[in-house]
Amino acid sequence: MSLAFDRTDTSLLGRWWWSVDRWALFALVLLVAVGAILSLTASPAVSMRLGLGTFGLAKRHLVMLPLAAALLLGVSLASPLWVRRFSVFGLLGTLVLLVAVLFLGPEIKGATRWISIAGFSLQPSEFVKPFFAVVAAWLLALGRYEENFPGKLVAGLLWLLISALLLLQPDLGQTVLVAGVFGLQLFLAGLPWILVAALAAVALSGVVGAYMTLPHVAQRIDAFFDPTSGDGYQIGRSMEAFMNGGLWGRGPGEGTVKAYLPDAHSDFVFAVAGEELGIIACLIIACLFAFVVLRGFTRLLREESLFVVLAGTGLLAQFGFQALVNMGSTLHLLPTKGMTLPFLSYGGSSLLALAMGMGMVLALTRRRHSVGGPML
Repeated sequence: MSLAFDRTDTSLLGRWWWSVDRWALFALVLLVAVGAILSLTASPAVSMRLGLGTFGLAKRHLVMLPLAAALLLGVSLASPLWVRRFSVFGLLGTLVLLVAVLFLGPEIKGATRWISIAGFSLQPSEFVKPFFAVVAAWLLALGRYEENFPGKLVAGLLWLLISALLLLQPDLGQTVLVAGVFGLQLFLAGLPWILVAALAAVALSGVVGAYMTLPHVAQRIDAFFDPTSGDGYQIGRSMEAFMNGGLWGRGPGEGTVKAYLPDAHSDFVFAVAGEELGIIACLIIACLFAFVVLRGFTRLLREESLFVVLAGTGLLAQFGFQALVNMGSTLHLLPTKGMTLPFLSYGGSSLLALAMGMGMVLALTRRRHSVGGPML
């Protein structure tokens, strides 16, 4: 494909091809391809239980892939300035949806997180993560270079608003993810160690408070430390799947765990991969996630724009942390949390939000002579 564009090609696609991180793009394409395979193998049993036909869920996932690919590639063409503008308007729209979902969204499994728009079930919390990471980076960079603008204060107040809306759903996992990414961005923007410690104490207090007030959080944490104290069915089946798969797996479609795990197509898709593709394949998948994150950080080391560094770091940390939490939960290394495995789990909102977020990463890490100033 490199032969399709000459280095002297000054067209939009030509400039994009020779400036974008093609290795990271290739790794993302591999993850999407693995996700398509797992959708075909992991979802039929769940789809049949829901009365959607054998490949009902798989068809929905595959239909969303072209849209996600177009979104990823389209956003990667943007300049840092347009990434910022797009995120500002996107965050404003998402905040409206986060408020609307509390009043208009149906309650599912004790939570109100989804809202129906034109027949499509949308989860606004998935989109608020990449939008807020970019907007927070802009506010922090603006506060660094404009003495009269309280960037950290404005970003902090915006974070509190988003956290409050997420906790009202309630969605503790997304709240912790947003807080962790924002804390990292604050630290990189020059937050004193004493304030870092204070924020860590606040975050720890929040987790303790959630444990004391939210029964489902307490149940998951108790089950993690003492499997006999709660329902360890899904974790037990997940670990069994990895043992059955061994090094090389039983083969695509030959696994049995998907017939028993309620969330085999989403939260526990990594267990299906372990049983059908084997531990070696799972290690390759983990390495692909690590490669994308580390490759992105390497590109950011050459950046002079504080905004680009903060925004790229936030998006990459979000991507990597989400993958780490999902895989860690599946392997019983962390308490279970309903968080998708990027590009591998079923879920339209998650797929589109991740495609958009990684498209922003590709846009921000493109080689450029100038980004128009330290805040762009």
